Amino acid sequence: MYPEQLVAPMRTELTHVGFEELKTAEAVNSLMKDHKGTSLIVINSVCGCAAGTARPGVTTALNLSAKKPDHLATVFAGVDMEATAKVREYTMPFPPSSPAVALFKDGELVHFVERHHIEGRSAEMIANHLVEVFKEFC
Repeated sequence: MYPEQLVAPMRTELTHVGFEELKTAEAVNSLMKDHKGTSLIVINSVCGCAAGTARPGVTTALNLSAKKPDHLATVFAGVDMEATAKVREYTMPFPPSSPAVALFKDGELVHFVERHHIEGRSAEMIANHLVEVFKEFC
């Protein structure tokens, strides 16, 4: 588990643009069952690809896209253990991955960006990909 003072700035990158932090399994279940429409969940991480491409790519996609998910949420791998495990149940059959970006429609997974789709790609590439995903599903 990472200390909060280490992850606080990394959390803020998403919460300051409207992401809700989910810290419990109950919070994840509530989002998935009680919110209709599209929900974007970012599985955040302390790794370099989260900092360099995943978080900036997601943020840029939201700024560029005319269509956006109805709900924005995040869990932090290695910190929000219970919430992360619950999100990973919803992203099955994909193996655990962080960072990762999951888009759900009415609680059903419709698109998943795994770590290996983030590593080695620029924030711009991730943003452009997500803009196309939002056009299709949001």
